[in-house]
Amino acid sequence: MGLFSRKPKLPPAARPPLADDERVLAWAAAGNGEGDGVVVASNLGLWLPGRPHRLGWHDILKAVWSGHELTVTPAERVTERDGYQVVADCPAETYLLVDPGELPHQVRARVTRSVAYTAHHPVPGGAGRVAARRVAGVDVLSWTVRFDPGTPADEVVLAEADRLVAAARAATAPADA
Repeated sequence: MGLFSRKPKLPPAARPPLADDERVLAWAAAGNGEGDGVVVASNLGLWLPGRPHRLGWHDILKAVWSGHELTVTPAERVTERDGYQVVADCPAETYLLVDPGELPHQVRARVTRSVAYTAHHPVPGGAGRVAARRVAGVDVLSWTVRFDPGTPADEVVLAEADRLVAAARAATAPADA
């Protein structure tokens, strides 16, 4: 490719079912050992091969680029609490990207930009991370707690998580709210 060469447009057959307000930012052909597909980054989230829906940027707990492979760890909702959700790691999904182009940069930038607040706290019997994430197209933050492996999610721990989320929300609320 020359200095001003651009990656060809996403082939229509590979285009995911985008929402009306959704646009493609970057894409790359991919393989994950279960057949080939296309990874597509949009302004609203990440489309992965074999998934019928996009992962919102706020639903990605971790994304790692090795230089050849993109590994994405989505969040799994465990339970709904008052004003937040308890989440856990879904199995990581890895995709070999032969010609990644701007895709790894877009994934990193979008996942990072979605994080409005994050803090790790001790809780009885372990620890957990309180996070507030920006959701594309929504004006309020999405609050989550992800407990470290081995931390019991019993009522004592959940009560402490309730307190931590309430304190974080109060500390990050706009002064004029």
